[in-house]
Amino acid sequence: MARTPNIELPDLTGRRALVTGGNSGLGFETARRLLAAGADVIITSRSAEKGAEAMEKLASGAETTTASTTGGGRTRGSVRVAALDLANLGSVRRLADEIVGDGHPLDLLFNNAGVMAVPRRTLTDDGFELQFGTNHLGHFALTGRLMPALQRADAPRVVTMSSIMHWMGRIDFEDLHHESRYNAWGAYGQSKLANLMFTKEFARRNASLGWGVLSLAAHPGFSRTNLQSSGPNLGRAKPSRAMTAMNRMPGMTQSAAEGALPELFAATNDEVLGGDYFGPSGFLELTGEPNFAHFTRRAESEKQGALLWLRSEELTGVHFPTD
Repeated sequence: MARTPNIELPDLTGRRALVTGGNSGLGFETARRLLAAGADVIITSRSAEKGAEAMEKLASGAETTTASTTGGGRTRGSVRVAALDLANLGSVRRLADEIVGDGHPLDLLFNNAGVMAVPRRTLTDDGFELQFGTNHLGHFALTGRLMPALQRADAPRVVTMSSIMHWMGRIDFEDLHHESRYNAWGAYGQSKLANLMFTKEFARRNASLGWGVLSLAAHPGFSRTNLQSSGPNLGRAKPSRAMTAMNRMPGMTQSAAEGALPELFAATNDEVLGGDYFGPSGFLELTGEPNFAHFTRRAESEKQGALLWLRSEELTGVHFPTD
């Protein structure tokens, strides 16, 4: 029998959340729980068709999972879909301009979308290696451009999705886009390490500059999502054998609903601190209830974090507030 995860979300009525990649997988489950708690949710999708389909399911409440919905008697929030391609900085700018321009606060930003283990070196529209460009640079630019909307909120939070695979990541500042040698998992690990370094550097800058925006990170363990099934297969005729085998091993994987819990916990728990990182608490952090997650020393290097921030600003042309 499947476990029924049940972290109680607070009443989020009147709060606005943006979930990148909210049309499927972890993002969809995150949006579903936020809606049940009363939040007004914007989900992003590269595909208009998939985005509309997800929005219809979320709006009707028709989608059911093994996870417990703890909305109680609350009024469900509203949901809408917005176009976003994180591999295109123009798309990032257009969405951010729309949200900042409407004058409303943004309470919660979930940097959730991603691509994983692309088998052949592929570039974004802006010439970045696809995984680094999408998973890190796209979210870096989006967060920076959304700062005015975030700072309008009373207690805004940014939750960035990392991965247990950040442990195998190295930031090669001489070859960020893997021009000399490309390894699919190495590039993925670099992007996920960058996500965690971004979270911690954001927290340091928030503390010194007084932005008033809490920066946190999470990882989903090994969750059965479209990222596991589709992401690694970009350019492949068949699914990865390793992924197929792992998905069939009992106790080694969990549902997308369960995988979404760490980022929901980070976004709503009253006791979290800037820079905290959460993931499943079970064996190897693959499954289980949310708790503090382990991270490499590289992830908290102030020198490396500051350098990554500088390079990210240079590459994206997006600069965060300096006062």
